[in-house]
Amino acid sequence: MPSEDAVDEVRGWMRKAESDLRNVELVLPANDCPYDTVCFHAQQVAEKYVKAALTFLGIPFPKVHDLDELLDLFPSDAGLSVARDSLTELSQLAVAPRYPGWDAEIDRTLAERSFATAQSVKREVLAMLATRGFTP
Repeated sequence: MPSEDAVDEVRGWMRKAESDLRNVELVLPANDCPYDTVCFHAQQVAEKYVKAALTFLGIPFPKVHDLDELLDLFPSDAGLSVARDSLTELSQLAVAPRYPGWDAEIDRTLAERSFATAQSVKREVLAMLATRGFTP
């Protein structure tokens, strides 16, 4: 088990992730939903849960938003199994949609898929941490 300071940091990452998740849960049902921000916050959920897991394992990570790059830091026996293709798509939604020119490509289907991916990453990270004795 990591130090108490590390556990506090893990919980801090999770609190921030849950804030992003709550944002998505509140906004996605709206008829006039801003899909771009839903996709952004979904990516943030996944990123912050991955960073929480890395912190728990004592693995330093760079300040990046690329989920594939972050996943590459996990040891092969970490027990974290997430669909890489979904994470690649989610990584692209961390930056690009915040700028003009993407509106036509971001729709409810993409927003819902991004939300589902974020939820999947959360479940996987929590399951992996539970096998190591961590409780949120």
